[in-house]
Amino acid sequence: MTIREKTEEWESRFLSPYAAKSSASRGRAVDEPPCEIRPIYQRDRDRILHCKSFRRLKHKTQVFLAPKGDHYRTRLTHTLEVSQVARTIARALRLNEDLTEAIALGHDLGHTPFGHAGERVLNQVCSEGFAHYIQSVRVVEKLEKEGRGLNLAWEVRDGIRQHQMDGRAATLEGRVVRLADKIAYIHHDVDDAIRGGIIREEDIPESYRVTLGRSSRERLNTMVCDIIMNSLDQPDIRMSDEVDAAFRGIRRFMFENVYTNPVAKAEEKKAENIARELFRYYMERPELLSNEYIERMWKAGETQERSVCDYISGMTDQFAIDKFREFFVPEAWRY
Repeated sequence: MTIREKTEEWESRFLSPYAAKSSASRGRAVDEPPCEIRPIYQRDRDRILHCKSFRRLKHKTQVFLAPKGDHYRTRLTHTLEVSQVARTIARALRLNEDLTEAIALGHDLGHTPFGHAGERVLNQVCSEGFAHYIQSVRVVEKLEKEGRGLNLAWEVRDGIRQHQMDGRAATLEGRVVRLADKIAYIHHDVDDAIRGGIIREEDIPESYRVTLGRSSRERLNTMVCDIIMNSLDQPDIRMSDEVDAAFRGIRRFMFENVYTNPVAKAEEKKAENIARELFRYYMERPELLSNEYIERMWKAGETQERSVCDYISGMTDQFAIDKFREFFVPEAWRY
């Protein structure tokens, strides 16, 4: 018996009857020989962790564009916090931690530079539309490894696709990640907004603080524990009505006071202009895309719009700024 088989046997014996067992996975789009050591979801977690799209997340905006400080979250630190929250919940519920972690680490691989500002622009200018959760699946299926994709298990791809607010993953692990994503960003965005002087702790409505807690740490603990207590040995993942109502309330508060705040978003119009002009420029000059995107466009039947979106969405903030400067800002004359 291989190490992988022993691990799969352990899962069958000790994980919740509602957990996704590695041995019962629907498998990959392209069959592969199994690893002798790692079950399928652990192998997928490793593939995501080592891919280039994951590494680029460290230079992509979460909420605050180009913040002057070392402690504001990036898309990568957000992803790691989602993974930590999701794994805590999954372990307490005896769900599959490897599947949970794989979904969490991959859920934002398709996010644009400049956070949701970049996503919003690509969705506006591309007639086919653009959504980061769909792009994340596209990254792992078609864009990584020079177009070969990561060939992840069906359950991992489903969890990534369904992590948006109104999504419903087929596995409980995917549903855990969906909630962990919301919990993590509310937690750290409140923390970053207070650090940046956008809001004060006292500005948060008292009713939400009574229910969830009077600090970011307390609120995080309340929401995680509430999910665990209300989902233990149950066939679904949920919060209590009271905590869910307070969570949605504080989320509305953040949209009204931070996510649309003119101080926090002062540079967003510039970022939107960069994304919009890069899209227009590459649509007029597709030969300037990198070779792999050109080949995919002509050989694999991808539309030019989709190929341009693929290329721009994969950029880091700084790479997008550098390309904008290269195309639109004159350099000093040299001889």
